Amino acid sequence: MPNTSTNAKADLAIFDGKVATLDSNGQIAHAIAIAGSRILAVGTNAEIEAVSTGHTRRIAAAGRLVVPGLIDGHAHMDREGLKERLPSLAGCRSIDDILQRIEALVGDTPPGEWIVTLPIGDPPFYEGVPDLLSDGRFPNRRDLDRVSPDNPVYIRPIWGHWRNTLPLVSVANSLALTIAGMTGATEPPAPSIQIDREPDSGEPSGVFYEHTYKPLVEKTLMSMIPRFTLDDRIAGLRRSMAIYNSTGTTSVFEGHGVAGEVMAAYQALRSEGPLPVRASLMFSPAWPSVETDAVIDLLADWGRWLAGRGLGDAHLRVAGLYTESDYSEENRLRALCGPYTGWAGFNFDAALPEDVMVEMMVEAARVGIRVGSFTENILDLYEKVEARAGISDQRWVLEHIGVFSRNDIARIRDLGLVVQAYSNKYIWQDGEQLRAKLGEAGAAQVLPMRDLLDAGIHVSLATDNVPPTLFVPIWHVVPRHTPGGDTPLAPGQAISREEALACASREGAWLSFEEDFKGTLEPGKAADLAILNADLLTVDEHQIPDIVADLVITDGRVVFERAH
Repeated sequence: MPNTSTNAKADLAIFDGKVATLDSNGQIAHAIAIAGSRILAVGTNAEIEAVSTGHTRRIAAAGRLVVPGLIDGHAHMDREGLKERLPSLAGCRSIDDILQRIEALVGDTPPGEWIVTLPIGDPPFYEGVPDLLSDGRFPNRRDLDRVSPDNPVYIRPIWGHWRNTLPLVSVANSLALTIAGMTGATEPPAPSIQIDREPDSGEPSGVFYEHTYKPLVEKTLMSMIPRFTLDDRIAGLRRSMAIYNSTGTTSVFEGHGVAGEVMAAYQALRSEGPLPVRASLMFSPAWPSVETDAVIDLLADWGRWLAGRGLGDAHLRVAGLYTESDYSEENRLRALCGPYTGWAGFNFDAALPEDVMVEMMVEAARVGIRVGSFTENILDLYEKVEARAGISDQRWVLEHIGVFSRNDIARIRDLGLVVQAYSNKYIWQDGEQLRAKLGEAGAAQVLPMRDLLDAGIHVSLATDNVPPTLFVPIWHVVPRHTPGGDTPLAPGQAISREEALACASREGAWLSFEEDFKGTLEPGKAADLAILNADLLTVDEHQIPDIVADLVITDGRVVFERAH
């Protein structure tokens, strides 16, 4: 008999597949049936045929791998669609190429109106600039003036963690600098900003360099550029969901927290109906004061709605909050643009002085509000909270994990933390640098997946939107390749493909307290699944990052179907 939860009949059934259920027995089935929004049965073709009728929609998997819908543990999903709200400079290989793009935009833009573009370079990482330009340099104000004397132009910098190398670079033309009130006497608002100068006049050249990962120029010197509107964010988020669906993702967790303007976009889409990508959001507070009493009073007053599972439903839920102790002058400058957050999508004044942060977290623990953070010394701070209020049963979140010793892992286990892996930075982008710094033995501390899983810690894989497919971090943690590396980075820390798939689905459900609802393909659970174009469990490891979804179902509805 099929593994089924009721005597109902299937509305939709998938036959002739390789169904990786990720249940406790590791069952691989051949077919799966869905009734309404839930999985009805999992079993053989004949067993699923027995719960089907003439009205059942039949899908032939033709031997393809069927997996639980993937769950991105730290997604920043909204950013992907926002990229399409601005003109792209991708593919430009000279300053003349850039000027041709901008000249075309000038032709469609009334004089006086702003032209703001994406950064120079190619997404998702925008690597190799300015060397990829045949000129070997960035354009400056004089270059841009040639094609846009009557429109202010600003070429935005990257969000620094797309590439994780500095500096960030942005460019403004003369009219933009005039509107910004910039002259030869203008000083940078922070030490991390360099205003490039023309050698003869000392006037700004229009090129800005930033030695910080979160853009600051566009929040200070160029804060008058057009901002993302709510309509931009709604349209961008809608597009983002389609992109994430196309790679098999059916749920995201936004641990870094979301600001009100992003939450408003989510609410607008939720009001239209069920979401194709379920979202569990932590809140990013904008603390109006950093006085301990004021922070605790505010948390006790309005923060109670963040306790436990918070507010919302299985499609959109807000619970818990993000915090950090980076109470720096730069973050305070960025926060001056609030409630606008730019690429970030979270509030920069969520940061608190360390002592205030601890007191806030103690109060949060006492009232059951879960906290997420990745402050450098966060284990020390969480242990202070544990000693005073107890958090080991609340699944507090340790985000963007990178380098951890065996002792750190024991501390994570004892605190009951849920972990979000940051493989793109620590294995792929920085892996060889960390190997050189730590040595071969020390490299075993770099994203130590094997040790974490063996310690019983729940680890959720995450994209951080660079790029927006979980098959890239799955690839990182299985063979642990690095660019240019002759040998894998700490191969003893590699995990199996099945374990990596679980970290990209089942463990994401644990992250949002939904392990009884989604993350595996079992009767009674949410009908969230994907049919892949290649078999993750057997395909050549170098092909893993290129896997996409052929068909995706969320809540029992087909939300993506690839054209062939």
